[in-house]
This record gives sequence, structure tokens and C-alpha cells, in this order.
Amino acid sequence: MLEVVVEFYLIEKKSPRYFNVMAKNGLDKWFAQKWVDIGSKKKDGSFSKCGRSKQKKDAKRKYPKCVPLAKARRMTEGQRRSAVKRKRSVAQGVGGKPTNVKTFTKRAKAMGGGFMARRMGMM
Repeated sequence: MLEVVVEFYLIEKKSPRYFNVMAKNGLDKWFAQKWVDIGSKKKDGSFSKCGRSKQKKDAKRKYPKCVPLAKARRMTEGQRRSAVKRKRSVAQGVGGKPTNVKTFTKRAKAMGGGFMARRMGMM
């Protein structure tokens, strides 16, 4: 209840703190994050910025898989390779829209079709 009153007060006054509260959520947060391409690592180990330009040097560059820098640092090398592979295996720009793929795949359930299910005679 107190949070609602505080937020209403901040919205009402348009104080500088109001903008800090809003930056933590939604589109403002999305724009504030540093987005990087996990498919192209620089020689020094850092990631290049997300996106491509229409210049010749970027024409050879493959389709980017972009994530926030914080998420890119949390991912293992195998997770990054898997995400980039899935992104590049799908046809890009179908219908004039960018193609999105999940960054992390769902793990298969062991009893749903793994080797244990076959071993126990469930399949």
C-alpha cells in the first residue's frame, strides 16, 4: 500500500527519483542495457556491439544473436554457441520481420523420452 502511494507521489511530482523508478522496469530498462552480439567475439575477449551496418566490412559478418551484456557474461561458451547456431539455422527476415529464437533451450524431461524411459519399457 505504501509503495503505491510513493509511486503515485513520484508520478505526480515528476521528480528525478521518478525517472530512476521507471528506469528499473520496462522499455527504459531495455534501452539502458548494453546489448552485445554473442556470435562475434573480439580478439581481446570482449563482445562486439549488437547489430550490423551496411558497410563492406559488415557485409561478411553473419547474422547477429544479441543479448544484454550481463546475460552474455553469465552464459557458458557452449550456451553461447548453441544460441548462435539456433539463430543462424532459421531463415532470417521472413515476412520482413526479424527472426527470434530462445536464448536458452528447455531441458528434456528424463521420464518423457530419455534413455531411462526406453530402459523401463515406457516407449
